[in-house]
Amino acid sequence: MSTMKVHTVESTSDTVRSGFFDPKAPPVATIDSDDIVSYPNTWTHWGNEATFGMSFAEREPLRHRYPNGPYSMLGPVEVTGADHGDCIECQLIVLRTRDWGWNSFPLGVGALPSDFAEPYVHYFRFGDSRSVTEYVQGISLPLAPFLGVMGVEPSGDDPVSAILAGPYGGNLVLNELTVGASLLLPVFKPGGRIWIGDVHALQGDGVVDQTAIETAADDLQLRYTLHKNVPLQGPLAETPTHWIGLGFADSLDDALVACLRNLISWLHVAAGITEGEAYALCSMAVSFRVTQYAHQTGSAYTSTPPKTVHGMVPKELFPAELRDRIGSWLRPGAST
Repeated sequence: MSTMKVHTVESTSDTVRSGFFDPKAPPVATIDSDDIVSYPNTWTHWGNEATFGMSFAEREPLRHRYPNGPYSMLGPVEVTGADHGDCIECQLIVLRTRDWGWNSFPLGVGALPSDFAEPYVHYFRFGDSRSVTEYVQGISLPLAPFLGVMGVEPSGDDPVSAILAGPYGGNLVLNELTVGASLLLPVFKPGGRIWIGDVHALQGDGVVDQTAIETAADDLQLRYTLHKNVPLQGPLAETPTHWIGLGFADSLDDALVACLRNLISWLHVAAGITEGEAYALCSMAVSFRVTQYAHQTGSAYTSTPPKTVHGMVPKELFPAELRDRIGSWLRPGAST
């Protein structure tokens, strides 16, 4: 019987890629299923060059210096035995942000790329509790930190911008993925090769100005669990109360359709209901939400995010035996 280990991955010039997944990077850790990876003192955006209080003008050269994207991506982690047809569960165990963050919008990005004459940046302090921050006019914002980017490497040998998202995960910005939640990802390469980054302290659905409260982590820990022969077609999130599917496209219409089709297909095989029954269930009881509304007319980067919709499937709809069946489909062989 194997013993769970904790592997530590520091943020360094060897372990971080600024804005992309690098298929040529050697693994920063090779782990067994159920091991935990600790990422202490992660970097801020643009290779850790983002600092508190920088003006927008001071930040602008950084955006152009890192054309693949702003996120300081850590990885890859390889899970022993992971291969095509498997999935890797990424469970967030600990996330303590550093004591500051920012929200900003350059011109030409977000849902309203042309509505404002000047770019914007606002800095926040979080205090020792890391639980709340103050905005303008006494507005109080309770923090709910999560990772904006989690993904395995897709097939192929080309670098992949961390701004993108797809069946492999990537720039999901799903704010439900807070501590205790899991993201299950299909495996496309031996070992999975998992990359993580883009710590968010708080974000609303839609992330409409294209920025959350961006920050980094003092303490970040994830458990990676390999589930053999679980044929997921794309990322599936799980919280204590919901299963969450996602869809990506160039338009919100197509993203919703993709999300819906993914959920129908998954509910059919995992819950054993017909596809028609799953379609009706989604209409009656599943909430579809805008995860990310990216409408860029100008960008410093080589890629733009897809529009993304997620569907919230409440677990409470299902009797205990059916919840167990779905759990067994996702985690075959796991004790219940």
